[in-house]
Amino acid sequence: MTPSWSTACPDWEDRIVERRTLVPDLPLFADEAEKALRIFNRLRLPDVIGQPTMAEAGTEWLHPIVSALFGSYDERSHRRMVQELFLLVPKKNSKSSGAAAIMVVALIMNRRPEAEFLLIAPTKQIADIAFKQAWGIIRADRSLSELFHPQEHLRKITHHTSRASLQIKAADTDVITGSKSTGILIDETHVFAKKSNAADIFVEIRGSLAARPDGFLIQVTTQSKEPPQGVFKAELSKARRVRDGQIRLPLLPVLYELPARLIDSDGWKDPATWGLVNPNLGRSVDEQFLANQLLVAEDEGREALALLASQHFNVEIGLRLRSDRWAGADVWEERGIDLNLEALLERSEVVTVGIDGGGLDDLFGLSVIGREPIEVEEEVEVDGIKTVQRTKRWLGWSKAWCHRGVLQRRKSIETKLLDFEKAGDLVIVGDELADVTGIVAVVERVMAAGKLAAVAVDPAGLGELADALDGIGITAENKMLIGAPQGFGMMNAIKTAERKLTNGTFHHAKSGLMDWCVGNLKIEPTATAIRATKQNAGDAKIDPVMAMFDAVFMMATNPKVSTFNAAEWIASYG
Repeated sequence: MTPSWSTACPDWEDRIVERRTLVPDLPLFADEAEKALRIFNRLRLPDVIGQPTMAEAGTEWLHPIVSALFGSYDERSHRRMVQELFLLVPKKNSKSSGAAAIMVVALIMNRRPEAEFLLIAPTKQIADIAFKQAWGIIRADRSLSELFHPQEHLRKITHHTSRASLQIKAADTDVITGSKSTGILIDETHVFAKKSNAADIFVEIRGSLAARPDGFLIQVTTQSKEPPQGVFKAELSKARRVRDGQIRLPLLPVLYELPARLIDSDGWKDPATWGLVNPNLGRSVDEQFLANQLLVAEDEGREALALLASQHFNVEIGLRLRSDRWAGADVWEERGIDLNLEALLERSEVVTVGIDGGGLDDLFGLSVIGREPIEVEEEVEVDGIKTVQRTKRWLGWSKAWCHRGVLQRRKSIETKLLDFEKAGDLVIVGDELADVTGIVAVVERVMAAGKLAAVAVDPAGLGELADALDGIGITAENKMLIGAPQGFGMMNAIKTAERKLTNGTFHHAKSGLMDWCVGNLKIEPTATAIRATKQNAGDAKIDPVMAMFDAVFMMATNPKVSTFNAAEWIASYG
């Protein structure tokens, strides 16, 4: 892309607060842009009383998008300068209707004989919505009805003159492979994240456009109902990086999301901000409906609030959601720092290791916690009284392993686990079960640094791990292998971790895996204690967090480096 065609919008925060378009100024081909806009404004909404035209329905916020997509087409070279559109907008903002109208405009504006335009969605129901809107738009205009031939049983619309067609296609690599599409609309990208082969599908989709310089790909979606994952996470991240000017691609990112400062302060609950991310507020989006839904969600609790925030205000779901969440989740992400194992060992005077899990349907979690030798002075306020607190900061680093069979048995989290593997937080092992070998290697590295106090584990089901640790001199007899209390016995470690996270004396390495596991943690209270368990049985893994609590249990005893001469033992062992 030449500099003049940059789609970056670095001032997007100012634009959204001032309710200006999120489409940057581009050197559009005026004739193409104006023609597309005339056609778009003439189209009628088929499912609205009176079937108003787009111009009458108040869809002005879509005008810059239509102009940019079609006005970037160079008639002389038959090349489109803006080849992709990523539109993130909340529910009820004419998302599907607007996208369907854009596809109808594309059918009319198209110059390629027998061009193929596709509607692709993760489910047939979602794809049918866009097709129904497109066909409804055509039926609502007599001249368009005469111009197009429908085959509803095939979910296909064909232009009588150019023979260009618009058709639903299944979201499957076998179906997309070999296609040479000119225009593709993907509806609800966030739902694709649940498909294990979503990344492959997107490769095929983009490949089908490779021989079509006049082609385009449109993605329209709301925010995800859970933390972004898989292909949606990747596409959203790419769109944000283009918007922020970090990378340059022929992609137009239009993201109706609030600036972080408004999200962090729960500004999305303020009706004054609703119109910032709901461009159709007062038309297809009813302000009283949103106000009523907010009252209901606040009464039902954090989970309902999170769902409302994500779907109607495009708030990305994080950790601070459920009423039964672990209290440490509220500050977990804030305490994340750039830290690897070697840096932790270098900065620490003593280290504990926690290990949990290991079943073929579980993660095998390992957590290393180090204590810095330098006392840190921090001013804190307790009951309105400021005082200086002297304490030694803790540092945490975690890793996990899992058998590849988990990906098959737990399809709903397969893309998450693959993301974590790609990030380096998770190792997926085969039938050779190299997880124990990897865990022992980490423990051995801590021993070699001369910093290890002890290894704390869930006493149940040690088996193979105990034998492997014994092989490097970690045994219960020399007090290097400690059984950490489980269930209600872990309460002290849970409370210690959350207090140190809150007061800033426990920092951990940034990790998407640990963010997810912390979010899965559910705290169950009784009259006298609490215990940590999974939010949802089976798919919600928490083993690495439980490993962290094991390590916290040991570090809370204020341990010293073991008198066991690890370096000497390793040398003789080697």
